[in-house]
Amino acid sequence: MSPKSDRRNFLKKSITAGVVGIGVPYLIPAKALANPGKRVGANDKVILGAIGTGSRFGGLSPGDVGGLGSSFAKLEGVEFAATADADMGRSQSSAKNLGSNVTAYQDYRYILDRSDIDAVIVASPDHWHAQHSIDAAKAGKDIYCEKALTVTVEEGRAMVNAVRKYRRVLQTGSQQRTWGNFQRAIMLIRNGYIGKVNRIIGVNYPGAWENALPAQPVPEGVDWDMWMGPVQPHPYNKNIQVSRSNPGWLSIRDFCGGEISGWGTHGLDQIQWALGLDESGPEEVWVEGKPYEPWIAKADSPYGRFFGSKDPIIHYTYPGNIHVELSDDGEPTGGATFIGDKGQIKVGRGILDVSDKSWLKVPLEDMKVQVPRPDNHSKNFIDCVKDRTRPIADVEIGHRSATVGHLGNIARWVSEKTGEVGVKMKWDVKAERFTNSEWGNHFLSRPRRAGYSLKS
Repeated sequence: MSPKSDRRNFLKKSITAGVVGIGVPYLIPAKALANPGKRVGANDKVILGAIGTGSRFGGLSPGDVGGLGSSFAKLEGVEFAATADADMGRSQSSAKNLGSNVTAYQDYRYILDRSDIDAVIVASPDHWHAQHSIDAAKAGKDIYCEKALTVTVEEGRAMVNAVRKYRRVLQTGSQQRTWGNFQRAIMLIRNGYIGKVNRIIGVNYPGAWENALPAQPVPEGVDWDMWMGPVQPHPYNKNIQVSRSNPGWLSIRDFCGGEISGWGTHGLDQIQWALGLDESGPEEVWVEGKPYEPWIAKADSPYGRFFGSKDPIIHYTYPGNIHVELSDDGEPTGGATFIGDKGQIKVGRGILDVSDKSWLKVPLEDMKVQVPRPDNHSKNFIDCVKDRTRPIADVEIGHRSATVGHLGNIARWVSEKTGEVGVKMKWDVKAERFTNSEWGNHFLSRPRRAGYSLKS
């Protein structure tokens, strides 16, 4: 069955019965491709669709107030119209708890085909982020996409290209950019309060595991082939389907970069922001210790959030000879420690330690160097949907921050292939290529299943 066949009857039926996905290649309907996206006025409601309704989206039970679903649903002038998830039960639960007029789909393309939907919230597993976002941009939808934005550098550049080509708004889920303690830390650093930054200590999060989980029966209502998407299929296992489990998809290499892409991306994003390099990145990456040996996910694997191989240690060099080390001594709650020649700042969730306590009282508006300071990440996205400006965590910013994590993973993987550590891999931030590592460039992309294209 093609994406266009019997769509009218299919959609009519879905309104009352919910929609079950169909096993066809992932092509976007011509109708959606022709849709430039309607302009949302300042006083208009923004109508949303949710793509991926697992734990990060939330809304799986009555009164669920955690996750992206509730953060958007409680905003004034915002309304959900549809949900989609390869697990139909999840989609239906979220739709029910978001409101009686929300339609549950299993196939996300039916959200993209709806002209009444202005924007989508992409909270699917990381290996789907690029495809969902590019397809949404083609269909004229604005996009809020969870971090880490991608699983490869190639995907990130393709996302940026699609968003720019179709003139869409994309907000990355790096919500710490709208939190006051992080904003103050970044402004203190960028206004020279700690002097020249010489060293930054980030967090040494584990890399991704390889998968050897045993096959289990696919639960009723789960389209496992759809869940796999662009990845070569793995047998179903409940500890793949859940984001953080034993170990969960967030720790398995085909679906994510490991916790360096999970929790790690938050801290790396703060480093990029503090150094004023939102659309750039490091000049070098290398590893120290023993060559990488990935953990293997098996039936008896432990809970995966902070488990996995943390050797070798990752280092970066940023412009100005700034050394970044991902260390076990780093701040584990989404931040980093910035060390300058006049002082230091340690920032994390609920943490802002500074060398001089008077810095905590300096009015931010009096500082020479200013950064945007919205105080609600979800609302910032909605505001940008209406006024067509770039949000605080624009797609290029999200791509560049994700790239820092990818480079760390790549340096580890290269050490696994070559048996060598300490080799400084030179990164060309403009070309987004290594200038001295063929193995490094090999890992900038990966094969995709037929029918899943990054072209925009």
